[in-house]
Amino acid sequence: MSKMTGNAGGPSGILVVDKPEDITSAAVVGRVKRMLGAKKVGHTGTLDPFATGVLILGVNRGARLSRFFLHGRKTYAATLVLGTTTDTQDATGAVLSRTPPEAIRFSEDEIREVLARFGGEIDQLPPVYSALKHEGTPLYKLARRGEPVQKASRRVTIEAIRPTRIAPPEVQFTVTCSAGTYIRTLCADIGAALGCGGHLAALRRTESGGFGADEAIGLPELESAAETGRAWDRLIPMTDALRKIPVWGAESGLAERIQHGRPLTAAEIPPTNAGPDGFVKVVDAHDPGRLLAVVEWRPDEGRYAYCCVFHREPPSPASGRQPR
Repeated sequence: MSKMTGNAGGPSGILVVDKPEDITSAAVVGRVKRMLGAKKVGHTGTLDPFATGVLILGVNRGARLSRFFLHGRKTYAATLVLGTTTDTQDATGAVLSRTPPEAIRFSEDEIREVLARFGGEIDQLPPVYSALKHEGTPLYKLARRGEPVQKASRRVTIEAIRPTRIAPPEVQFTVTCSAGTYIRTLCADIGAALGCGGHLAALRRTESGGFGADEAIGLPELESAAETGRAWDRLIPMTDALRKIPVWGAESGLAERIQHGRPLTAAEIPPTNAGPDGFVKVVDAHDPGRLLAVVEWRPDEGRYAYCCVFHREPPSPASGRQPR
């Protein structure tokens, strides 16, 4: 990818980071912001500190695309340890119960059968140790104060769940699921279904928002690139980041309407060009690398609604070129 230019603070786009263990997602954001010298960096869905893998970051104006990654499906590689339950449902919590080893001698067929029960749409109780809020306070803070709050169950979708290694008390599996699915709760529920309890011992996110771990850069590698001035080369341009949203090239007249936020109708962008969710990314027909806006078709209103508009910024003082 060629080096991009922009205003002070750098260009805009998406950066896919391979989050290491024992660091919060917020801390990763802070480190990346300092490495790049960016004005703004934001993540598009957290990973627990002990978890590793794909963390999608929006850089500068790319942070405005976060909503399109938050609700996408995700894939994880998880390790479940049967026989031990914890208050956090993972290895970081206090042990609540232990099952004798002789009571967790399940066959592969038994474990596969129980895993299969969790495929499709299921109801899941969010863990009391989570970032969800109750009256403005994160649940994990309430739980640490001895005031746990249990939120109502939520419907989530497990698109696929497949064991990769069965060696009780450990069960390793991969799972592809909807946003909002708690893998540690899934592990606890699988353990409960087997009658011995269980907790999540290790977790790696291998795919999120259409980006895989093979596209992610580790923090040490990013830091080395930053020292040589090539960190920006790993930035994915905004037009390329929204991979599953159809594109429409706008001629000058339509581009001008978009820049002023004027209503857009089916006459200007045929709804047949919208994706399954109604989204269209509009680029400059004469400069396809420049994202003008993301719009959503509203069939009941017969028009498009603006999700975000990207106005052309003034030239960078250093380069005199227009950023994208």
